Amino acid sequence: MSDRNGNLIVTASPHIKGGASTNRIMLDVLIALVPAFAASIYIFGPRSALVVCVCAAACVLSEFVFEKALKRPVTVGDFSACVTGVLLGFNLPVTIPLWQAVFGSAVAIILVKQLFGGLGKNFANPAITARIIMLLAFSVTMTNWTLPDGVTGATPLTMLAKGADGLPGLKDMLLGLHGGSLGETCSAALMLGGVYLIARRVISWHTPVVFIAVVFALTAALGQDPVYHILSGGVMLGAFFMATDYVTTPMTWPGKIIFGAGAGILTAVFRVYGNYPEGVSFAILFMNILTPYTNRLTIRKVLGEKEKEK
Repeated sequence: MSDRNGNLIVTASPHIKGGASTNRIMLDVLIALVPAFAASIYIFGPRSALVVCVCAAACVLSEFVFEKALKRPVTVGDFSACVTGVLLGFNLPVTIPLWQAVFGSAVAIILVKQLFGGLGKNFANPAITARIIMLLAFSVTMTNWTLPDGVTGATPLTMLAKGADGLPGLKDMLLGLHGGSLGETCSAALMLGGVYLIARRVISWHTPVVFIAVVFALTAALGQDPVYHILSGGVMLGAFFMATDYVTTPMTWPGKIIFGAGAGILTAVFRVYGNYPEGVSFAILFMNILTPYTNRLTIRKVLGEKEKEK
């Protein structure tokens, strides 16, 4: 722009503004989660809807009350707390006591998000961190898996780890007709949601594609069944909806590839050699911690920027 005398004035960035807003992006994420939400109700029954809705409501209420108490601007209208609640609900078994779901929601919003300053300032994914805390605090109820017929049983990952027979067929794996967390079993629904997010340019393909490909390749190299590994547990949910979080993952495409590769390697290693058959949450949390360093490594310098003195 220029002043009255025609002199060029360089204003502060950004100079070009996009049409996307936080609430528009979060709304797209919620839309992308609808197929998996519907699948969870079909597979596990109406209580899955109750668990997800309780988590979403508890997250929104926790954010509202905390921000009011500290006299901060109320941000529940950006839908980010609602997304956190839905994702946390997707990571829980359908039999989880509702008070534990409320506890986890409060941990995600207050401990992981708001105490660090709110959206954009938290270093770790709130839903993933809350799930890990709940797994440590409520190990029995967090691993009480119900099969679609209502009978308690092992997940495919547990069966793979123990070398047990009777694994579900690949069609059942794709459609989610097996035990697991209520929003992570139907790989087809999660992939549909992921494709929607990529088509809407809410996320890029780099992290989810690399994440899934690395898990596939490494588990195959380690003598495991790679198809079962990518269709089991939280790989699809984590790759498309958690490893692509704007706040806690790298900003550049090389950084996104590094993040996806690192999360994929850790997931495969944790699953094959760890005591716990799942590894996605721990892998993504570890890569969240490394995100500042990944950004520093991959962000290009501004033209004319000088090296900082050591």
